[in-house]
Amino acid sequence: MEDHEKGYFTEKDSADVVIGRNKNAKDERLKEVMAIIIRKLHEAVKEIEPTQKEWLDAIMFLTRTGQMCTDWRQEFILLSDTLGVSMLVDAINHRKPDAASESTVLGPFYVEDAPELPLGTNICLDRKGQDMVISGVVRDTSERPIPNVKLDVWQTNDDGFYDVQQKGLQPDFNLRGVFRTDNTGSYRFRAVKPRFYPIPDDGPVGQLLTKLGRHPFRPAHLHFIISADGFETLTTHIFDPDDPYIDSDAVFGVKKGLLAKFVRVDDPSRAKQLDFGNPFWEVKFDFVLAPAPNRS
Repeated sequence: MEDHEKGYFTEKDSADVVIGRNKNAKDERLKEVMAIIIRKLHEAVKEIEPTQKEWLDAIMFLTRTGQMCTDWRQEFILLSDTLGVSMLVDAINHRKPDAASESTVLGPFYVEDAPELPLGTNICLDRKGQDMVISGVVRDTSERPIPNVKLDVWQTNDDGFYDVQQKGLQPDFNLRGVFRTDNTGSYRFRAVKPRFYPIPDDGPVGQLLTKLGRHPFRPAHLHFIISADGFETLTTHIFDPDDPYIDSDAVFGVKKGLLAKFVRVDDPSRAKQLDFGNPFWEVKFDFVLAPAPNRS
């Protein structure tokens, strides 16, 4: 009988011994997942051969990551984002038909219960930044417009902060709103031109990025959660392709199909109609929703 079959721990058979101890697990999915994690973790340790100090440093890094978490900041999600794991999980869970719009990460600053607003409303409550109008059509994969689609939208202000990061400085629900498409599947609202901003980098994840020679910036974008009966909910962004960080997003959220055209418009008459200064920015971007999976 092999040593691991007897339950003796050896360097060679370490993973098999640990996995063997879990043989009575009642949750088969948990048993399967832990077997894979244990095997891959032991493989990594054997390949790296960390010193005792290096292993303690790794444990303390995870400890500090947990200690950094609050009700509105999740440092472990930030770690997952910056390692590309969040985007990989998203890709696995949202495989779509070729015609459908691509998804990307939710991000840590989504807020539920944003106010539902009439089409065309300006969601910029502090009126800081460069005026922008956003519009488009939501269709299905057969190119048919979808009415009454819910679009939950949010973005940073001109200083690069979400409202929840500046409680008392920004109005509540600044640059947030919920809209519904009209009978032609169209949506429109007013906001401001987004700008790049750093992810929270004053904690262990930011320190890790610095040590790896990476910057903490996300390119300018607007967030969307788009949902309708009979369709798969789409969580996504649209990005400014001219942003200096478009090719090096700290959380790997950029996809080619999510690059929008940010057009600078010089039209005093239209600016007045929109209650904008002149010039202003315009984005037109259509979305395509995939049908909901058949659960029967």
